[in-house]
Amino acid sequence: MPLSQRWTLTRYLIEERRRFPTASGDLNALILDVSLACKAIARIVALGELHEPSIVAPGATGGAVNIQGEVQKSLDVVSNDIFIRMNEWSEHLGGMASEEMALPRQIPPAFGRGKYLLVFDPLDGSGNIDVNVSVGSIFSVLRAPQDVIDSGRDVVEEDFLQPGAAQVAAGYALYGPATMFVLSVGNGVAGFTLDPNLGEFLLTHPGIRVPEDTREFAINSSNSRFWEPPVKRYVDECLAGTPGPRGKDFNMRWIASMVAEAHRILMRGGVFLYPRDTKNPAMGGRLRLLYEANPIAFVMEQAGGRASTGRQPMLGVKPTALHQRVGLVFGSRNEVDRIERYHHEPLVREPANPLFVERSLFRD
Repeated sequence: MPLSQRWTLTRYLIEERRRFPTASGDLNALILDVSLACKAIARIVALGELHEPSIVAPGATGGAVNIQGEVQKSLDVVSNDIFIRMNEWSEHLGGMASEEMALPRQIPPAFGRGKYLLVFDPLDGSGNIDVNVSVGSIFSVLRAPQDVIDSGRDVVEEDFLQPGAAQVAAGYALYGPATMFVLSVGNGVAGFTLDPNLGEFLLTHPGIRVPEDTREFAINSSNSRFWEPPVKRYVDECLAGTPGPRGKDFNMRWIASMVAEAHRILMRGGVFLYPRDTKNPAMGGRLRLLYEANPIAFVMEQAGGRASTGRQPMLGVKPTALHQRVGLVFGSRNEVDRIERYHHEPLVREPANPLFVERSLFRD
């Protein structure tokens, strides 16, 4: 397609803004700043072990333990720093929160404070960096409370504790064979591919829709001994294939990079499960609600898919903590509906083997 027929991310945002004649343009500018951060991270990720030492920020050597209890890699720290530096100066934000920071990040008063909050996972799937598997960045935009906007006060944790349905925009960048920026501003989902010659994100996937049905599921089967009965039931039915109750064969995928999993599902359908389990019941799940589950759920729902905790719609969950964890199921609508239904149905126990019950062939 000739370049003149490809919309840039900037033009797409301008066209979306026309739906709101009184809009100030602050949201557009914020998203462009986020996209610039993603371009910078994409360059570093693409260089791999070739990156210059000067790219790594002072002290960003990795090895520290973040608020999640996870050992940080140097690129986690660098990516977090890039997000901060690219977004704190523009007067669009009242504050930021990240997987890599224990507390909200204050916007320096000298830069001015705005009406939005930005939450992000700067480098999702960074455990795959060493083996050159696709990773990404995830972001979510919320409105700041009115008193933050009016007074410019420092943000506190409670300001970010908004349900996913309150998101103004959300998306992710995928650093794979091509760098993509996938975005929803509440009017469907669009995918942009980075043209390295122009340095621009160009619209390549307008109006992305998730197929309602699928024959693919993604789950970490090494946790199967900890699964709750509804999840085990669902997976067993998929594995039973054509002779089983589903009457069709399924393929299982597992990349261990949620951005990569989400992108595959957006492109061709599927269902992703990282459910709550019995391994650590107090944790409530593995993925972080505010900056992983909610933005991915927003994108999925805007693309016609569904996202759930397994028990309720993800976008309706009221957060109680900045780094709260949650179970997450997302993807093709009919599969997510089924998994949610299994969680609400009474537990059906497998009938005992008749050879070994009280009245068996081995009794007189």
